[in-house]
Formats: sequence, C-alpha cells, structure tokens
Amino acid sequence: MTEEQAQREVTAHGALTRLFARGFASGLRRLGDVIYPPSCAACGLPVAAGMGLCSGCWRTMRFITPPFCAVLGVPFSYDPGEGMVSGAALASPPAFDRLRAVAVHDGVARELVHKLKYADRTDLAPMMARWMARAGADILAEVDGVVPVPLHRWRLFHRQYNQSAELARWLCRHTGKSFMPNVLRRVKATRKQVGLTKKKRADNVRGAFHVPQALRERVAGRHILLVDDVFTTGATIEAATRALKASGAAGVSVLTFAMAISGPI
Repeated sequence: MTEEQAQREVTAHGALTRLFARGFASGLRRLGDVIYPPSCAACGLPVAAGMGLCSGCWRTMRFITPPFCAVLGVPFSYDPGEGMVSGAALASPPAFDRLRAVAVHDGVARELVHKLKYADRTDLAPMMARWMARAGADILAEVDGVVPVPLHRWRLFHRQYNQSAELARWLCRHTGKSFMPNVLRRVKATRKQVGLTKKKRADNVRGAFHVPQALRERVAGRHILLVDDVFTTGATIEAATRALKASGAAGVSVLTFAMAISGPI
C-alpha cells in the first residue's frame, strides 16, 4: 500500500467514525425525547424539540428591543433617535457604563429566572445565555472579560450553585469571551434584597464586594462585563461596579436576563 492510499484509508476511517458518532448522538437524543418529551421551559407544555418556549409563552414574553436608552437599556415608548439617553440616566448617572437585558421581569421571564435561581433548573442557563448574547451584542463586542455577580460563600454553600455564574459561563461558551468567575468576591453576608426599599438595598450591599489584591491585574485597564440574572433597583450592580472600578477596571457594562420596569413599554 502506498503512502497516498494509506492516507486515504485513514481519512475514510475518520469520516466513518465521525458519521457513526453523530448517528449515535442523534439516537441518544431521540431516546431522551421519548423518555423525557421536550416541554416548554416556562409552563411545561409539550414543544417540538429541544429547550425552548411554547407558542403561548413566546407571545407573552416581553422582550426588550430598540428603541431604548443607550445607558440604562430601558425601552422608550417612541423612537427619539439613535444613542438617546433617558431622563433617569441623566438625572442619576449609574456607576456602570451601559446596561442591556433580554426581557421585562414579569410573566414568563420572571418564571424562568425563578426556576433557574430557586428550583435547581441550571439546564435553563444555556438557552437564557443565548438570548443574553443577542440582547447584549453591542456591548459584548467591546468587553475583555465576563464577571458574574458573586454569592457570599454561605449562600453559595446552601444553594450549591450561583445562577449568575451559570449564565456567565454559558454566555462565554456562546461568545468565546473570557470567563472570570473568581475575580470579584462577595465579602459581606447581606440580607436578601427582596422586600427592601431602594435606600435599604443600597445600604445592604454597601462594601459587599471586593477584588483581591492578587487578582487586580486581571481587572486593571480592562472593560468588564458584569452578569446577573435580574436588574431591579440596581443597588447590587452599583456596588459590584464600584468594586471593579476601584480595582482599575477601565469600564464596566452590565448584562442581565431580566429587568424590572414599573411603567408601560
């Protein structure tokens, strides 16, 4: 057998191996669909295939799309022109540079966040992160690394996972960005923010975050993307942003799955 013939045989063998592997994986997926039929990630109704939403849940999902505030990402009720900034951002400029979110935090979006956060549904993170990648495409193009909002070690011990880290991890897999899960630490065991006023939320998380001295070189001079599951009053995000900027970050943008909006859109 000549060297050329041997190479052809190796190539053919590799192609058959890959074909077999794809067929085997496809068979496993079909078997999995029989044992665990695909269902809507929000309501549980049957869907055609894979992870997604049924048509009813998809129609009620309030996605945030342009036009929106260039800084806060809050949607406008009319189109004031590209790059416009809302009155809220002008009156009280945030510590972060820009914020983007997938959807309004109600209905289906709230259900997905709740399942990811409290019901051990980490399997939702890949789907949610794909939507985040699209919603934050303009800021993702400029960031150097992705940092999840951390949990305090005691809360992480009880929950066993950080939902923000799961979203950030999958976001990096989808986009190729650098995942930086340990750069930002939560050094203060804060109360849960639910039910607190805006002022009490800010007081609750003041001084809660810290970048260890040994890791500050990973932050210094870089544009960081801070990832969380939901943006409400912004107190947690503001505190985390200040910690990153105090450690030399050149910029901090924010990407969340959901955003709490009180008024109509």
